[in-house]
Amino acid sequence: MVIFPIIIVISAVMYIYYKVSILKTKDGLTQRYFNAKSRVCLGLFLLTFGINQYVFYQTQISLFVGILFVILGVMQLVRGSKETKHYRNEWKRLNPAD
Repeated sequence: MVIFPIIIVISAVMYIYYKVSILKTKDGLTQRYFNAKSRVCLGLFLLTFGINQYVFYQTQISLFVGILFVILGVMQLVRGSKETKHYRNEWKRLNPAD
């Protein structure tokens, strides 16, 4: 299963990218939008890390740790997706000409 480590690395890099992008912008709406996108990347990271943890080790402890990471990852992914959708709609509402 080589796909999980690739997704883990890409999501971690994207998480860092969005967190650094927050520091570069002064607009509060854009900062919250980037924070929501970084939350999606964090959720994807935790989700795939939890799955990879169990697939790689296949022990009872890795199962419990993996389940915990999957639950936290899904929570972050769902919340980040909702926030991303909300802030994207707000941006479109405030900037109709773009």
